[in-house]
Amino acid sequence: MDKMTTITNVEFGKMINAAAASLAANADKINKLNVFPVPDGDTGTNMSLSMASGAQYERDALDTHIGALAKATSKGLLMGARGNSGVILSQIFRGFSNAVEDKETLNARDLADALMSGAQVAYKSVMKPTEGTILTVIREAAAKANQVADETDDLVELMREINDTAHSALASTPDLLPVLKEVGVVDSGGQGLVFVLQAFYQVLSGDFSEEDIKAPDNAELDQMVKELHAGAQANSNLDPNDIEYGYCTEIMVQIGQGTTYDQKFDYDHFYQHLAGLGDSLLVINDDEIVKVHVHTENPGEVLSWGTHFGSLVKVKVDNMRDQQQAVIDEQRTEAVQATKVIPNVTTVVNTAVITIAAGEGVAELFKSLGVHTVISGGQTMNPSTADIVEAINASGAKQVVILPNNSNIFMAADQAVELADVSVKVVKTKTIQQGLTAMMGYNPEADVSINSKDMSAMLTEVKSAQVTKAVRDTNLDGREIKHDDWMGIIDGNIAVVTDKLQTTAIESVEKMLDEDSEIVTIIYGEDAKEKDAKKLEESILTIDSDLEVEIHNGKQPLYPFLISVE
Repeated sequence: MDKMTTITNVEFGKMINAAAASLAANADKINKLNVFPVPDGDTGTNMSLSMASGAQYERDALDTHIGALAKATSKGLLMGARGNSGVILSQIFRGFSNAVEDKETLNARDLADALMSGAQVAYKSVMKPTEGTILTVIREAAAKANQVADETDDLVELMREINDTAHSALASTPDLLPVLKEVGVVDSGGQGLVFVLQAFYQVLSGDFSEEDIKAPDNAELDQMVKELHAGAQANSNLDPNDIEYGYCTEIMVQIGQGTTYDQKFDYDHFYQHLAGLGDSLLVINDDEIVKVHVHTENPGEVLSWGTHFGSLVKVKVDNMRDQQQAVIDEQRTEAVQATKVIPNVTTVVNTAVITIAAGEGVAELFKSLGVHTVISGGQTMNPSTADIVEAINASGAKQVVILPNNSNIFMAADQAVELADVSVKVVKTKTIQQGLTAMMGYNPEADVSINSKDMSAMLTEVKSAQVTKAVRDTNLDGREIKHDDWMGIIDGNIAVVTDKLQTTAIESVEKMLDEDSEIVTIIYGEDAKEKDAKKLEESILTIDSDLEVEIHNGKQPLYPFLISVE
């Protein structure tokens, strides 16, 4: 094999796209490494979608300078980051990008320094770094790179050592994190990173074909997201004629290029003009490219405005009124449609609340409590950073509280806070039930900081249980769990396992009840019926007839019962 001493834009592009293609091909394998045998283990899906976004930005950059391509990749990963694993992956590439900012090409030392920077930024992004995770894999791989780069300038040899070390680090994760050893798996996020680094090595060593390097493009990425939103219900209550701005318009402009270019790009000037053309405005740019998303009645004017600042390289216009009518028509035939953001029709006051939830009934519960926007997703589909930023911008609010309702969304929500143009606080709700309880502390007229404090204080008042089926055999916390067993997960821990739904549900409630308990709330999902919830209510009242039991149809997927005790 010939020695390689320089990575140009050609090799770099292949490396990024090969990594995205590898994660897409292996997403299911990574998903199955989830410690909990729940049906929504989605580390592979999150990392795949995040990397696909990074690869799309890299391809759109149309540059030959690796510093610019790395910056584009980093931005794409950041905006597309889903779940904690996707956010950490984005931070690795953020550090990588920082280190190569001034590099037109890369040598062995440059690559090693970039990985070292990636590891450092990733560790800093996590409040309490845990060994035996993706962090261990990047740290050990970077340390090996730093060592080998002192010994050789051959990039193929360097990447081979990095790849071998990453595999070894992944194999060691069960020894560092006892829960992995107990379940008999390696860390899922670490496995995802290994696929990324392995793809880098395969590209540099010539083991990847052009077909292998083909990462999902924009259309395929949109389809992946659409499919993953299955189970979330569309807002069929909205009359298409009530949509004020009917065209979802997206453009991408290569700044300073083309024959129509006659204005120097200034973000505020560019943004303010578009803000007058519609709503749901999202403008993202770097030195080379500006991307726009806006809902408008005049898509032609959006396109025309873009041409003043450069050359249009992407245009996409969708008629949302037609789309909404199609959703209504399909729902009438009982087809399931997905929606990303469900806005409330209530007037936005001083502080708006944005929450993430799956299930039309759950969304309606949140809206009835004053939530302004429900982003469809959560347990079955983690929204990206860009999804959350878009919801913040679309709210029109000057202050926003975010309720993630899932710990795997915390980091994406925190990233959205940094990218938002308004004051945003995240109340770290881990479950739908916590989110609903947090709304009891919401005051729409209060400042966002006061709301955040008061809503967070409410979380101590509720205990949460999620009932779902195990998707595989495993042993966890000394408990044997078989495929299709019913599990009661109480505040993040598998507390009950039986072979019957009702038994699991009532035993979960029993474990949550204490002498101060007053209210039990049952939210039944797609896989349960009202009679099942009524039967559970009867069992609860048999335990304590003084309890108040509330029943709601949440229509959430995969979890027949979400139960709270307050």
